[in-house]
Amino acid sequence: MDPLHHAPVPLAERKQARYWQGTRRLTAVLLAVWAVVSFGLTWFARDLSFSFFGWPFSFWVASQGGLLVYLFLVVVYAACMSDLDDAHREDAHLD
Repeated sequence: MDPLHHAPVPLAERKQARYWQGTRRLTAVLLAVWAVVSFGLTWFARDLSFSFFGWPFSFWVASQGGLLVYLFLVVVYAACMSDLDDAHREDAHLD
């Protein structure tokens, strides 16, 4: 067998690889948002010293804002993975 010619990858394996690539990309983006909120905002909390609804912004982020972002991340992950699963399921039925 010629080393320059590779065996063709079956369609099902390509679809599975595309599904996992989408899953990894979504997870990486949401993990980056989580890291920025968890570490970035707390690192610069003293620099965020302006009033937000009568409280210092750093206090608000620590007590409420982070939790809302985490909830948002879970909802976005669930919705995006549902869409990705549905698309993968449809692709599997087309074979």
